[in-house]
Amino acid sequence: MTGDLKQRLVSLASVFLKLGVIGFGGPAAHIAMMEAEVVRDRQWLQRSQFLDLLGATNLIPGPNSTEMAIHVGYVYGGVWGLIVAGISFIFPAVTITAILAIIYTQFGSLPQIAPLLSGIKPAVIVVIFGALYRLAKKAIKKRKFWLIILLVAILLLLGLNEVVSLLLGGLLGMFWLTLTESNTMTIPLVAFLVSSNIDQAANQESLNPSLWQLGLFFLKIGTVLFGSGYVLIAFLEGELVNQYGWLTQQQLLDAIAIGQFTPGPVLSTATFIGYVILGIPGAIIATLGIFLPSFVFVLAVNPIIGKLRQSKWTASFLDAVNVSAVAIMGWVTFNLLYQTLLIPKDGFLFNWEAILIIIVAGVAIFKYTINAAWVVLGGGLMGWVLSINN
Repeated sequence: MTGDLKQRLVSLASVFLKLGVIGFGGPAAHIAMMEAEVVRDRQWLQRSQFLDLLGATNLIPGPNSTEMAIHVGYVYGGVWGLIVAGISFIFPAVTITAILAIIYTQFGSLPQIAPLLSGIKPAVIVVIFGALYRLAKKAIKKRKFWLIILLVAILLLLGLNEVVSLLLGGLLGMFWLTLTESNTMTIPLVAFLVSSNIDQAANQESLNPSLWQLGLFFLKIGTVLFGSGYVLIAFLEGELVNQYGWLTQQQLLDAIAIGQFTPGPVLSTATFIGYVILGIPGAIIATLGIFLPSFVFVLAVNPIIGKLRQSKWTASFLDAVNVSAVAIMGWVTFNLLYQTLLIPKDGFLFNWEAILIIIVAGVAIFKYTINAAWVVLGGGLMGWVLSINN
């Protein structure tokens, strides 16, 4: 291993350990922070490369932000970089989740961190919006790209999930961009359904699963999981609670809560569930099972991303997928903003504390270009201080 590679691996570990510690807010926020770190600040990747990786990540199963970390690691440090970046990003979330699982099983309750979360969430929204603005400027190359954004927005409004919307946006956008470049105004209509169904197996010895049964379950989830963390919740509800009975409804709700307020990938919920079911060995095997497929998928897909740009059709598909990913990121940001600014109590009341934090974070991000990590931590501090005054 050369000295230059060792230095790159150290840099990757440093960046992604930090992102793993302060990565609150879900995949959109994680990707926003990665873009700021590896594109804007360190220039390890060009923004066009980052968008291509983002588009490819959205087309394979697994947690998007974790796979983006693995992609960046592979581009910057080869196979060793892939391993170091992925493990560094996952490790803090898994460790924190495991500690909370131990506390949970010992005391039967979760620590009260609502004041910090009330400040972190608005700050994260500003971080996401900053990355969305930068990525949109790069992805929306021509006015005709707005038609793809409109299409994806309509699909999302109709209730289609993110993966179906992304694929439809990519395919229809590919035909639209390629044929209009050829002065052909015909737009073929493409319609299809994408569904991921897990086979309903017989409930055998469900109350006392073995380690290999638990590991195979989470390996299967990691292999077929498309979409957001809410898809993960649907799988867990359908199998762990209703079919196998390995988890109670309340334990599932507590596991989801842990995933929502810990940093890093939401799939660290698997660590919590594994510990509740089979202790430390269960936590380890569940974590390995759900994250391992992501490393394999990225290793297989990353080397061919550049070749996709050599064909007019696949290049148009990538452009369309990139624009679609920006549209979906915008959709997520809007929903987060709506849920954060309005309080559904006695009608809809504005959350003035959240608005104040958004204004302060916006000034920090857009005027003074303060690092996203400090903005997130500052938002949490503001939320805590404002809760004391109430």
